[in-house]
Amino acid sequence: MPLGLLLFILVPAIEIAVLIQVGGAIGASWTLVLILATAMVGYRLLRIQGFETLWRGQQKLARGELPAAELVEGLILAFCGALLLTPGFITDAIGFAGLVPALRRKLSRAAVVRGFAAGGWQQRRSAGSHGHTYEGEYRQPGDRLDRD
Repeated sequence: MPLGLLLFILVPAIEIAVLIQVGGAIGASWTLVLILATAMVGYRLLRIQGFETLWRGQQKLARGELPAAELVEGLILAFCGALLLTPGFITDAIGFAGLVPALRRKLSRAAVVRGFAAGGWQQRRSAGSHGHTYEGEYRQPGDRLDRD
C-alpha cells in the first residue's frame, strides 16, 4: 500500500480515537472549543508568519538574490495551515510545530540544500540553446520582398 494512501487512512482514524478520548475526559463541548481555538490561533500565527516570510523573500529579490529558502518556508506554512484547519489534536501539534520559526527555517534550508545538491533547481535550457542571441529579420511566407 502506498505511503500516501496509508496516511490518508490512518491519520483520520487516529484523530478520531484521540478526539473520543479527549471528549470523554473533558466533555464534548470543551473538545469542540479546543478545536475551534487551535484553528483560530493557528490562523493568526500563520497569517503573521506568512507575511513575514513574504517580506523576507521580497527583500532578497530586491537584493538580486534567489529567495529559495523563503519559497520552501511558504510551502511549509501552507501545509501547516492546512493541518491547523483540519479538526484534530495530532494534526494541530504537527501544524504548530511547523510554525516554530527556528524549526521551519532549518527544514527549509535543508530542503534547499538537498534540492540544489540533487539538481532539482538547476537552470535548464532548451536543446540547442547555448545562451547566444542572434539578431535578424523575420518574414512570413508569401511576404513581398522589397528589392531595389
